[in-house]
Amino acid sequence: MRLIHTLYEPAGSGPHPTIIAMHGFGANALDLLGLAPYLAEGRFMVVCPQAPLEVPIGPTQGFAWFPIRMGSTPDRDAIDEAGAAVEEFIEQALDRFPIDKRKLVLLGFSQGGMMAYRAAMRNPSRLAALVALSTWFPPELKDEVTDAPALEALPTMVQHGRGDDMIEITRARASIETLRSLRVPVTFREYDCGHEITADALQDLSQFLTEKVLSSIISL
Repeated sequence: MRLIHTLYEPAGSGPHPTIIAMHGFGANALDLLGLAPYLAEGRFMVVCPQAPLEVPIGPTQGFAWFPIRMGSTPDRDAIDEAGAAVEEFIEQALDRFPIDKRKLVLLGFSQGGMMAYRAAMRNPSRLAALVALSTWFPPELKDEVTDAPALEALPTMVQHGRGDDMIEITRARASIETLRSLRVPVTFREYDCGHEITADALQDLSQFLTEKVLSSIISL
């Protein structure tokens, strides 16, 4: 597989309900892996790909899905390249790991959330749920929708901190309006926190995953 990745696998031979979790700007493949034991009591396999672009973070290196230039629009070609890498990784993960294909969840934090949104717009029918944490939905992604009926049946959880100083809460609220215009069944939760994932958010997310993915009956 082209992207470095980390993996949490529950006990048993599978196939497992699975979350593919994409980190934010400057983090790495280990960043979200620590959530795995706390999400729905550790019943999900969690696969965390590492973004391909190295970026300097102080004295060390972090990783990003695409460059960020303050005051300028992100490079569309770079976003498309990152999106292709995500698509390739998802397909390879489905082939390689014991994933229950009926219970596949895409999760993204911050910049990784944008990548999750993009992948979901392009192929919602393969997903059981979408989770967007401390991120935003660029309006132009509406043009990426390929299967509106499947998108209208995709349970989506959006969480954001009211004190987020990296991605303002107003951008999350605008994202919700865009998602609703696409008839996405979205659950939105705000928290008194910054650019982070809190214990309350984990509890709400676990409940969402249990109700919408683990407890749902999906016909073949």
